[in-house]
Amino acid sequence: MSLKGKVALVTGSTSGIGLGIARALAGAGSDLVLNGFGDAAQIEALRSGLETEFGIRARYSAADMSKPAAIAATVAEAQAALGAVDVLVNNAGIQHVANIEDFPEEKWDAIIAINLSAVFHASKAAIPGMKARGWGRIVNIASAHGLVASGQKSAYVAAKHAVVGLTKVAAIELANHGVTANAICPGWVLTPLVQRQLEARAQAEGISVDAAKRAFLSEKQPMAQFSTPEDIGALAVFLCSDNAKTITGAALSVDGGWVAQ
Repeated sequence: MSLKGKVALVTGSTSGIGLGIARALAGAGSDLVLNGFGDAAQIEALRSGLETEFGIRARYSAADMSKPAAIAATVAEAQAALGAVDVLVNNAGIQHVANIEDFPEEKWDAIIAINLSAVFHASKAAIPGMKARGWGRIVNIASAHGLVASGQKSAYVAAKHAVVGLTKVAAIELANHGVTANAICPGWVLTPLVQRQLEARAQAEGISVDAAKRAFLSEKQPMAQFSTPEDIGALAVFLCSDNAKTITGAALSVDGGWVAQ
């Protein structure tokens, strides 16, 4: 499933799921545009390390995904520097937890902007080039919460449900242009951030980290096993391959059976 000669823009890709996807795409030969926040020196080391490890070209954009003009500029800069944006992975996201009556308006607006509106703005900017070349892949990272709900996550659940809907619209509009659009809906993914949360929970409750993991997973998933960023990355690569050319408009769960219940 070679993507050599393709260019992928992955938002929110300096850590976690986004980085796992970026590494998988680079492993398949795709050039990259990374995006996200973090320490400048660490990000540069990451960018140059990907170039060295995989023999690809990698650029970095610090664009704020809550700013439509910055998103459009990132796509334009990628096209100018690397020749195209063939693969767009909309992964950037933030979270806030509170009951609806206590949910801060500014948190609602920020989550909708980054988790939903950024998907629209990036897609709008990238689609004309994809259509002109007759080939493109849009992979939106939704969530199990794009299919089912949990309490205290009103903005996140609303945004992720909308991402699934937007993915379906894009799939219909692009069905005969060589461009597919799909959503990946992860359940619990073991990122460094989640690992730190589990360690804190274990310490607070006086239990082992393994026990904390089992308790955490059992709250939602029948399968007592985390997915990994590498798992999500592997699915993204498959969706970008020619083997997946007729898979479009799908919401693909990677969630240990969460939404099967």
